[in-house]
Amino acid sequence: MRLLNTSTLKLELFFGCELPIYAILSHTWGEDEVTLQDMSTPAEAEEKAGYTKLSGCCKKAVEDGYSYVWIDTCCIDKTSSAELSEAINSMYMWYKNADVCYAYLADVPIPLEAFKRSRWFSRGWTLQELIAPKTVEFYTVNWEEIDTKQSLRDAIALITGIDSHVLEGCDPSVYHVAERMSWAASRTTTRVEDMSYCLLGIFKIHIPLLYGEGKRAFTSLQEEILRTTDDYTILARSFHLCMPNGRPISLQPSIPQSGLLLPLATDISEFLVAGHSAEQRYSNIIQESGTSATSQCTSGSAGGSAQSPLLLTAKGLYITLPLKKTL
Repeated sequence: MRLLNTSTLKLELFFGCELPIYAILSHTWGEDEVTLQDMSTPAEAEEKAGYTKLSGCCKKAVEDGYSYVWIDTCCIDKTSSAELSEAINSMYMWYKNADVCYAYLADVPIPLEAFKRSRWFSRGWTLQELIAPKTVEFYTVNWEEIDTKQSLRDAIALITGIDSHVLEGCDPSVYHVAERMSWAASRTTTRVEDMSYCLLGIFKIHIPLLYGEGKRAFTSLQEEILRTTDDYTILARSFHLCMPNGRPISLQPSIPQSGLLLPLATDISEFLVAGHSAEQRYSNIIQESGTSATSQCTSGSAGGSAQSPLLLTAKGLYITLPLKKTL
């Protein structure tokens, strides 16, 4: 793992137990960001638009007593596919292990003004950067402190649809797969594949990164989730379009030109909960035990169990699930 020395602005490489305490930056990419290659020529790096953000982050880290900071733009060699793959698969843990995460909102000039409309809340990669770290501090474009994730958890929950318990540190894995998908459903990424890769840490899985495969990456993500968990709420997309009494309003499953019903979603947007309605969240899916996902935050993982292993082939999905009679 490469870290940026906040005093010398030099990159240093660390392995395993050598890793020092560090701060980490969460931001949205802009024009002319400083790359790892740029850091070898400081004079050229300083000419880039993204250098102001980089130097501001280092200055803040020094003020807080941190000798090192991790910034994705310059701490990953993106010309190496092997290093990029390792970084993406490790990124959730890097954010989780950081002592503090600075969330830099480039489109918020004054504390709390335009906070809820910030582009930061609409990007795919910033989802794990919000959830994984224990401490997240929000800053304006001028590095004025807005507040912390803990203090703003209720406001952030309304903006993102993420249950406030997660923002307080509850492990996301105790929430239904469909619920976690819904947290990302209204977010976007520049590369189509990144909408799947940015969720690897949220689901605690690893898959090969194949840029160029397009939406096939989302299918690969779902297949790996089904292979590693017995939570089949991933098949319940559009559940939130049902009335509280169970009467469906409008279900729109994935139906390709062939006319065959696809067992898996073709796009993350199929898990979208309009307006982040608490009543229509996937957390209202009831398990065999009669408890919802949010009530299991301290008792174990969520998800239903199949009576026999599922079989997913090119022809479709074969699965046997129990039915529960309700009054």
